[in-house]
Amino acid sequence: MSTQSRSGSGPAQTEEMTVREAIRLALREELERDEDVFVMGEDVGEFGGVFEVTGGLVEEFGEKRIRDTPISEAGFTGAAVGAAATGTRPVVEIMFSDFMGVCSEQIINQMAKNRYMFGGKTEMPVTVRTTEGGGMGAASQHSGTLHTWFAHFPGVMAVAPGTPRAAKGLLKSAIRSNDPVFVFENKMIYEQTGEVPLDEDYTIPLGQAKVEREGSDVTVVATQRMVGESLELAEDLEGDVSAEVIDLRSLYPLDTDTLVESVKKTGRLVIADESPLSYGTHAEVATRVMENAFFSLDAPIQRVGVADVHIPFSPELENEVLPHGSDVEAAIRRIV
Repeated sequence: MSTQSRSGSGPAQTEEMTVREAIRLALREELERDEDVFVMGEDVGEFGGVFEVTGGLVEEFGEKRIRDTPISEAGFTGAAVGAAATGTRPVVEIMFSDFMGVCSEQIINQMAKNRYMFGGKTEMPVTVRTTEGGGMGAASQHSGTLHTWFAHFPGVMAVAPGTPRAAKGLLKSAIRSNDPVFVFENKMIYEQTGEVPLDEDYTIPLGQAKVEREGSDVTVVATQRMVGESLELAEDLEGDVSAEVIDLRSLYPLDTDTLVESVKKTGRLVIADESPLSYGTHAEVATRVMENAFFSLDAPIQRVGVADVHIPFSPELENEVLPHGSDVEAAIRRIV
């Protein structure tokens, strides 16, 4: 146990925990705070979730609030839309983001458009948690990174935490939001540890990035697994290259101000995100910077991500396709 200051408040009690534990803590706190909150999804109850995130919650809160569902993403996502429209706050777990195509009608035409179609008279406080990313040899149908797709839909918000602290704070804000929020959890960082505030009211505003490490030569904007890899790289490069690392955290809304302020200081930008390079998160971040800090750039913007291919099952090929800290270093070397 340790204490750590939070901006705008006095010392806050923190504890080192994994991303998995931080998410579970956020769920537990929100279930205790608001009786309208409940969790639903495949194997979230007695089994504790395919990645053990919801382990123990059914014993604490019972089967009515930790609900195992049939293997029907379309069915239980549609049920969540109805539940949210009638006054509760469902937290839906979809095992893998690749499966979200099954329930795209419920998301695109119902969840995302409900408030608009009813002239703002209804609310849609539904949170969708899902895992994404490669690295565990789960093959193409269980290894995609789809967060760009859902961040693109008007009417929904999307976040992708890169640290345990962000995982807790963003999930709590998502559950308290009166609009749909998708929380994308990279499956390979569940065991990553860090200090997490124990304050039950600790939240991170949606749409707020965080400078995790200050630097002067280049800005690295990263998400999820690439945050940790970029921070480790920045430490290794210290004395040679001073890299500022930003955890994007929120995909939509996007914190343009923090990105622009950093690039105006460093003059260089590398974007590291484990999603396909074309028409995605990389392009949106680059465009925002170009529109607002073009004359501060001293070199072309660099992108680090997945080529426009599916994630292979073969460990060797998967490792070749996925981005790593070495790819971020290569991008930095091209422009510094």
